[in-house]
Amino acid sequence: MVLLAVSLCAAAPPQLDEDGPVQFSHRVHLAKKLECVTCHALAPASKSATDSLIPAAAVCAGCHEQDNIRAFRPKQPRRSGVQKFNHQVHIKLGPVIASTVARAIEAKTYLSDPGNLRAELDGIKHPCTGCHRGMALADATSEEQFPHMAECLVCHNRIDAPFSCEKCHDNSAALKPVGHTTNFLDLHSDKGVAKVGCALCHGRRFTCLGCH
Repeated sequence: MVLLAVSLCAAAPPQLDEDGPVQFSHRVHLAKKLECVTCHALAPASKSATDSLIPAAAVCAGCHEQDNIRAFRPKQPRRSGVQKFNHQVHIKLGPVIASTVARAIEAKTYLSDPGNLRAELDGIKHPCTGCHRGMALADATSEEQFPHMAECLVCHNRIDAPFSCEKCHDNSAALKPVGHTTNFLDLHSDKGVAKVGCALCHGRRFTCLGCH
C-alpha cells in the first residue's frame, strides 16, 4: 500500500495552461490500478447528467505534490441535452451493459453502424467501461469515450419521435439534424434517402404517417 502511494505521488504532473489541464491521461492513472471511484467518488450516487463528476483539486492533492497543482478549473464537458441519465442505476447493472449492447450488434438490432464496437466490448466487466470505453488507452478525453445514442436505444427502445425525445432530452436541446433544412423537408421523399439512416431517431418501424 505504501509503495502504491509513493508511486502515485511520484507521477508526472498534468500538463497545464492558464485555463487548467490541457490533457488528463486516464491511461497513466488507470495503469496505477486506481478504481474509477477513487477520483470520481460522486458517480455512484449521481442521478442527473447535470451533476459535475470532475474531481476537485483536493482529490489530486492526495497523490500529487502541491507545487504541481494549480487552482483546478476544469472545463465542463459539452452538454448533450440529456439531463435524466442516472449513474446510480447504470453502475449497479455491472457487466450487463456491455454484454447487452454486444448481443444487439450480433442480432443486427443496433441502430447505427457499430464499426469496431463489438470487438471493444469483449471482456468488459466493469460497469464504467461498459459505457466509457478506451479510457485505459486515452491520454486525453474525447467524445469517443462517451456512450452514443444507439447504445442507449438498445434498452430504451420505445421510440415515437418527436414525442418520446423529451423522455431523455432537455426541451431546449437542438435535436434536429443539420441536414433537416427546409429544402430537405420539402424534397426528402425524392432524394432516395435510405430509411436506415433515419432509424437512430425514428426507430425501425416508422412510416410516413408518423410525421405527415
